[in-house]
Amino acid sequence: MEKIIYILILIILENSDFYKDIKTIYSPTTFDFIVNKNIKLNDEYIPNDLEMINKIYSCNEKYLRHEARIAFETLAKDAKKEGLNIIAVSAYRSFDYQTKLYSNYVSEKGFYYADMASARAGHSEHQTGLAVDVASNNLDYDNFEKTEEFIWMKKNAYKYGFILRYPLAKFHITGFKYEPWHYRYVGKNISKYIYDNDLTLEEYAKEKAP
Repeated sequence: MEKIIYILILIILENSDFYKDIKTIYSPTTFDFIVNKNIKLNDEYIPNDLEMINKIYSCNEKYLRHEARIAFETLAKDAKKEGLNIIAVSAYRSFDYQTKLYSNYVSEKGFYYADMASARAGHSEHQTGLAVDVASNNLDYDNFEKTEEFIWMKKNAYKYGFILRYPLAKFHITGFKYEPWHYRYVGKNISKYIYDNDLTLEEYAKEKAP
């Protein structure tokens, strides 16, 4: 089944408009702006309000923008009250860091796999300072979907302003394979709307476009 899904994704990649007619964002002013395979951040963009996540809720030093950091720590604190540990294992990434990460994917697994699993530099949500990859106690985000923490996040993340950014079976829209560990801060009002209507951020933007 996994092999079939991979083949389908390759077909979509080869016949898609991903990484074509790219638009560049220089100074985003809201929390719901899109960064994907057709919209990139300026190479030099660094959020000016990055703050380190409390190490109780993160692995080593991880940074998010101020509002997203507060929301994530509140989320993780509330989960802990229920005996669950939600740990940030990746958050803000610089343009240079993403360049190296994507290059490693290409070197190790090939171009198509890299485009399925990783963003090219400038196209990574992590550069926004609003995206966070999470794991539970074992810090293995690849197995996060099998945990109680994932079940809790799926039901509750939107209450804190976060959305599951790359849902199952939405690759043709987002351009990325299913990532149950990757969450994006958009603010509570928008996250609730996206959750209630089972949308991606791209679908939300299209629906709300004038």
